[in-house]
Amino acid sequence: MSEQPLRLLLAGEGGIAGVHMRVLGEIPGVEVACLVGGDEADARTFAAEWQIPEVVLDMDTALTRDDLDAVILATPSPRHADQAERVIAAGKHLLCEIPMALSLADAERIVARAEASDRVCMVAHTRRFNPPHRELKRRLAAGEFHLQHLVSETYFFRRENLNMQGQPRRWVDNLLWHHACHSVDLFAWLLDDPEPEAWGSRGPDHPELGIPMDMSIGLRSRRGVLATLALSFNNRGPFGGFYRYIGEEDTFLAFRDELEDHRGESVPLSGSGFLDQDREFVAAIREGRAPEASFSSCLPSMRVLDRLQRSMASSQA
Repeated sequence: MSEQPLRLLLAGEGGIAGVHMRVLGEIPGVEVACLVGGDEADARTFAAEWQIPEVVLDMDTALTRDDLDAVILATPSPRHADQAERVIAAGKHLLCEIPMALSLADAERIVARAEASDRVCMVAHTRRFNPPHRELKRRLAAGEFHLQHLVSETYFFRRENLNMQGQPRRWVDNLLWHHACHSVDLFAWLLDDPEPEAWGSRGPDHPELGIPMDMSIGLRSRRGVLATLALSFNNRGPFGGFYRYIGEEDTFLAFRDELEDHRGESVPLSGSGFLDQDREFVAAIREGRAPEASFSSCLPSMRVLDRLQRSMASSQA
């Protein structure tokens, strides 16, 4: 007898919601049954494109439904913590887009709620699932590669409040809690070191958006491995997160799901970060286990971000 389809509620109709829809279509036995939209016209356009049968604008009403098993939060970052708490309280499994919260206090609150529940609660830390990073973590664990310095470059052009598609955005992105979070968590996960030393500095705030547009962050593991993070919303391209693994044996360049050695030769890999991430969420629900990138496992990285925020604020004073 075949398994019952897993029926999902997707919250959000932006660019990352489209990424989830694309990969969910490759996972058998999964159905996105309902979309919670922030803007009705955009939501209905999105639902029509992806053949989602129902659109609602009130998440709380949707969360009362017994025919929906799990929720994917692909909403604006400032809403994540409050919405995650409501999803957990409703007894639904949850995959929350990064970041889980924009403050340590909010992160600790929702992690406590997640730990008290029997639901799968996972954060979309996609770097943990990209094949290049998984392969290098494997090599590190096996003693095949000894990392000396991880250099992360995160570049976007956000001088106007636009989203991934160049459309006006109704909320303001966050360079530290969103984009640096990817690389801080990656470094801690790679080295199994949840509390690396951390320091950083930030450029001036944008006069209209009210956020720093550039950051420089340093990390050091307890074994002395370094990470250098350069982040900018002022860069005109190319966009995305670029990683240079400088090690004893070789230097590797990772971008999305591709890995090259120092000669520019491709390292054969299989898998897809977004697909493997969403597949893990579905598998954890079906197998009744904790997922990779559970809320609890991601909390230490939020503590590092809090330390960075406080140190940057004091240095700017």
